Amino acid sequence: MFAAAVFAASASIIFSGVQPQLAAIGERVYLVFGQGNLISVSRSSDGGETFDTPSSLPPAGKLALGMRRGPRVAVTSDAVLVAAVAGAKGGGADGDVLLYRSTDGGTTWRAPVTINDVPGSAREGLHAIIGSPTGLVVVAWLDLRHKGTRIYAAVSRDHGATWAPDALVYASPSGTVCECCHPSVAIGAAGQVAIMFRNSLSGNRDIYVSESTNGVTFTSARKLGTSSWALNACPMDGGAISFSRDGAVSTWRREGDVFLTTDSMPERRLGAGRDPVVAHFQTRRDVAWSASDGVVLARNEDTPLSLGRGRFPSLVALQDRTVIAWEHDGQTIVQTIAR
Repeated sequence: MFAAAVFAASASIIFSGVQPQLAAIGERVYLVFGQGNLISVSRSSDGGETFDTPSSLPPAGKLALGMRRGPRVAVTSDAVLVAAVAGAKGGGADGDVLLYRSTDGGTTWRAPVTINDVPGSAREGLHAIIGSPTGLVVVAWLDLRHKGTRIYAAVSRDHGATWAPDALVYASPSGTVCECCHPSVAIGAAGQVAIMFRNSLSGNRDIYVSESTNGVTFTSARKLGTSSWALNACPMDGGAISFSRDGAVSTWRREGDVFLTTDSMPERRLGAGRDPVVAHFQTRRDVAWSASDGVVLARNEDTPLSLGRGRFPSLVALQDRTVIAWEHDGQTIVQTIAR
């Protein structure tokens, strides 16, 4: 049962663009979103209360955008990193994971470098990036260098300055993982890496997780959840994973419902919806998803709060607030929710 909740939401901040993503370190919050082939980045220095006028990154081709495709942002103690998939042709005909890097808080940006080793192999456009304060950065993506879709990843240990060769995370014995569900990646306090993705196995489209202690070799993937989703199609919904004090926490969709699981809890239904994301600050856990009437936010065991029309939420949990962004009708909407 959910408990009654008291939330204090700020007024909305609105930008023109879609597929927003957030990352934070301390009170600095970075927002990235796309519009056409343009990638925009905005910085908040006050925990999401206000944001700077967005700056545009140098164009690098036709941008993969929509349905969880689009730019992603990560931050370390020394760098801000934006990853995006773009190509000369676009539309799934080509596409590489491109990484933009700033070492002055997002004021200036280096020319992008390509992360995937095989040109065009990231053309599906679905990827994820995470950074730790110590400088560990991990990018994961759906890869098409071989027949069928596989999960690949690459690691940097110097705040994104240099990258190890990319590595295979998982190849399904069925010949392909779910072809259009984005992967998610998380880094734990001890530097462990977890990559979550939707598999395609034995007629089911279930969520799996593979873990690594070095970001190069990964464990055999394990299935999440107590049931399976028999589906001969891609639901285009990959869920999210994060590390709390007690270990990995994952949220994902099965059929029409959103579920949450932890290392100590097999499965819990949160409600009807899709596109879930999760973030933590100490013992506080925030989960947001798209419901029939718009984006909702649930904090720990509290009753979910309806935030307004839209889909594809992203969120970060700070000491005294949560910053959440989502898209609606071609716009990015940002709010802060007091603790």
